[in-house]
Amino acid sequence: MEWIHLFETWIWLGFAATGFAVLFNVPPRTLWVIFIMGALGGTLKLICLKLGINIILSSFMGALLIGFLSVAAAHLRHSPPFIFAIPAVIPMVPGAFTYRMMLGIIRLTGENDHTLFLQLLQETVDNGLKAFFVLTALSLGVSGPMLLSRNKSTKEIRPSKFLTKLFGSKKASD
Repeated sequence: MEWIHLFETWIWLGFAATGFAVLFNVPPRTLWVIFIMGALGGTLKLICLKLGINIILSSFMGALLIGFLSVAAAHLRHSPPFIFAIPAVIPMVPGAFTYRMMLGIIRLTGENDHTLFLQLLQETVDNGLKAFFVLTALSLGVSGPMLLSRNKSTKEIRPSKFLTKLFGSKKASD
């Protein structure tokens, strides 16, 4: 039953990424790649959360996967990597934490009881910091692989050369 739920979530994450891609008017030939990248990145985040990894590191790992896949997809589909990465990572944006933070700010303005005010302030700051750090992890995870491969244009990067550059050559390890 858990696999069915994971597959259903995978499908919805892909549709969300594709929806944002359509909203951003990306080329239609890239939509299926964005669907797969959004589904894989979001699913990796959810699997990491199930394994007990915190949400910030889980989001970073999902975004890092999307970042590496976008560099490879840019080469294969002859498009800039951000066309693939940005719509694919948007479904992982922490909307719930941001919403709770905004509600907390609104509720803080009308709270008169000192103990309730401090508790509400703590929850609001906690939700705001989680949203901030998840957004930071998403941006670093997506942009990191692109910055590593930036010395040449994406058309000149071959996935094998990129991996050799990233992990070192065989001669260097001998």
